[in-house]
Amino acid sequence: MDVTQIVRKAQKGDDIAFFQLMEQAKGRLYRIGYSFLKNEQDSLEAIQETTYRAYKNIKKLKEPNYFNTWVTRIHINYCISQQKVVQRAVPLCPEMFSTEEFNPTVKLDMDHALEKLKPQYKQVIVLKYFEDLSIEDIAKVMEAPEGTIKTWSRRALSCLKDILNKGGGYNA
Repeated sequence: MDVTQIVRKAQKGDDIAFFQLMEQAKGRLYRIGYSFLKNEQDSLEAIQETTYRAYKNIKKLKEPNYFNTWVTRIHINYCISQQKVVQRAVPLCPEMFSTEEFNPTVKLDMDHALEKLKPQYKQVIVLKYFEDLSIEDIAKVMEAPEGTIKTWSRRALSCLKDILNKGGGYNA
């Protein structure tokens, strides 16, 4: 049975069909969530919230063959909103900055470089290079024209190169 048929069953209230869809998507969603949230627990929580939102709104999905794109968009939106919450949070105790989690002497790596990118650039890099999505699929997920995605991809790679060459002093 293909994804479209399973989605149609899920839209008619078949919980087992919905479970099958989410089971197929969970690995991809975890990797995307982890690339945004940098924490296993937060990534798993993001999958739970995405599953809830998808379950609640599956009947609104107009094109069943775009289920994966649709659920990925829900997931990315949730992860971005969680990043904003974390950025606004004020640490309550110094233990939150233990040397195990943050060591300023550690060499700048790709994760740190990605964090310096504009959100849309980071999304393109994660979806293209970490999730191996095509430009067409990325355009659907991000709801942007393919030409824009190509431009963002080139700019993101250029910014990453600058960030890594300059040791992290660049803020794209």
